[in-house]
Amino acid sequence: MTENIKKETQKVILVLADTGEYDAESSLKELTELAKTAGAEVIGQCVQKKQNIDSATYIGSGRLIELGEQAESLEADFVIFDTDLTAVQMKNIEKVVKCKIIDRTTLILDIFAANARTAEGRIQVELAQLKYSLPRLQGKGLEMSRIGGGSAGGLSNRGAGETKLEYDRRHIRRRIHTLTEELEELKKRREATRSRRKKDSVLSAAIVGYTNVGKSTLLNALTDAGVLAENKLFATLDTTARSIELPDGRSVLLIDTVGLLRRLPHHLVEAFKSTLEEAASCDLLINIIDLSSPEGYEQARVTESLLAELGCGEIPQINVLNKCDKVSDINDIRLDSKTVMISAKKGFGIEKLLECISQNLPATTLRRKFLIPFKEAAITAQIRENGKIFSEDFTEDGIEIDCLIDVKFYAKIDKYRTEDKI
Repeated sequence: MTENIKKETQKVILVLADTGEYDAESSLKELTELAKTAGAEVIGQCVQKKQNIDSATYIGSGRLIELGEQAESLEADFVIFDTDLTAVQMKNIEKVVKCKIIDRTTLILDIFAANARTAEGRIQVELAQLKYSLPRLQGKGLEMSRIGGGSAGGLSNRGAGETKLEYDRRHIRRRIHTLTEELEELKKRREATRSRRKKDSVLSAAIVGYTNVGKSTLLNALTDAGVLAENKLFATLDTTARSIELPDGRSVLLIDTVGLLRRLPHHLVEAFKSTLEEAASCDLLINIIDLSSPEGYEQARVTESLLAELGCGEIPQINVLNKCDKVSDINDIRLDSKTVMISAKKGFGIEKLLECISQNLPATTLRRKFLIPFKEAAITAQIRENGKIFSEDFTEDGIEIDCLIDVKFYAKIDKYRTEDKI
C-alpha cells in the first residue's frame, strides 16, 4: 500500500465496527493517524454499531452494500478496516466493495516496511508479512509484489498440476524458513553483544513508550544521534544505541526502541520481539509519556502492559512526561523521584532527567575521594584501569584522587576514603 501511496496520494475510507469492546473513537483516531503515516488522504468513515462482529462481512451485509456505494461515489482507492480480517471476510467484502481492501495489521506492516532501515528490521517486517498473509491466501492467488521478498514471477516454476494458490503457499513457506534462519543468526550476534556489555559492566537504559511520543527526539537531544524524528507513527523501527555520560560520572548506553500501540496483535509483538528484547535486558526503562495528549496516561498503561508481556515488569522504570511546552498548567503536575517533566524538542528539563536516570540506575559504581599513600600508588593504576579518575593531586601525605570506582573494588580501598563526592 505504501509504495502505491508514495507515487500518488491515495484516497481511503476507514471502517470500524463498534461493539463496545474498546473506545471506538480513540481507535478510529489512531487508525486515521496510521493512514496518514502511510501517506493516504482519509475521505470518509464508516462506523457501524453492532452487538457482535459479523463473521462473514465484519459489519453486516446491508452496511457492506452501503460501504460499496460510498466507496464508488467518493472514488476511493482503498478501504481500511480497523480489525484483522479473516480470509472469508476479505473474500466477501471484495465481492461488494470494488476497490482494494486493507486491514489494520496489513496497514501497520506496510508502515513498518517503509520505515525499516537495517537488515534485521527488513527481515522482521518481511517475515511478519508472510506469516500474516499465508492463512489469508485466496484461490485467485496473492499479489506477491506487496510482500518484501516475494515476486510475482512467472508461473513456469510451478510443478505439474500445481495451482497458483498451492505454488504461492509453497513459495511463502520456503521464504519463511529462510528468513527465520537469517533472523536466528542475527539474534545470536545480538545476544553476544549484550553478553559482552554485561561482562564489561556497561549500564543500559531503554527508551520505551507509545508510538509518536518523542522517543527519537529525546535520544537526539541527549546524544546528537541524528535518529529520524518525525511526527508520524512508527517513524523508528530499528534499534539505535548511543552512550552518554551522567552527572555522577557514569556512562549509560541509551537504546531507542520501536513505538508501541494499543491493540497491537500478539503475532506482531512476537515478530518484533527481537528488537524489543533490548528493553528486556536493560538496567532501566525510560517510559516516555506524551503530556500534551488527552490519552497520554492511557497510552502509558498500554505501554506498561505490553512491556510486562515481554518480561520487563521487574525492571526499574522512570516516567518522563514529554511535550510539557504544549501544556499550560504544568505547575499542577505532581512529580517524584521516578517522574520528571521535559520538552525534548525545546531542551527543557534534560538536566533533571539525567539526574533522575543516575538516581534510578543500579549502583554499580561509586564516586568517592581517597588519599592513597605513596607506598600504595599501584592502587591508582588499578582505579584508572577499571574506573575513572576526575582529578589527581600529589600532596605531602599521598595521592589525593577524585574517582569513579566499581562497588566491588570499593571495599578494598575504603580505608583511604576522605569524603564522599555528592
